[in-house]
Amino acid sequence: MNLLDGREFVMVSSTASAVDPSGPTRFVYEEADGVVWGRYDGDTVMHGRFVGSRDGDLVELAYVHLLKSGERAGGRSSSRVERLADGRLRLVEEFRFDGDDTPQVSVCEEVR
Repeated sequence: MNLLDGREFVMVSSTASAVDPSGPTRFVYEEADGVVWGRYDGDTVMHGRFVGSRDGDLVELAYVHLLKSGERAGGRSSSRVERLADGRLRLVEEFRFDGDDTPQVSVCEEVR
């Protein structure tokens, strides 16, 4: 089952930065046979890409993005897939930027 394929999510909270509710970062996921990839942009991110895998409710990714400031950032993340009461999905992600051991947490919810 390709659980994440074709789904879109928006960031609703992050410990790494304030989330702009009028223009949050938007993530588009693709999945085939447990391989996950996609793109993201919005808020402070001009363009981002990610790739990784999903095993059950655990998604492991590597990511890289270009900020609107011109800076590049990348890292690794581990997300837990949760189901919301209305059937949408939520991703609770623990991540670290390359070169920084400070753990961060973000929450993204599926957009319909």
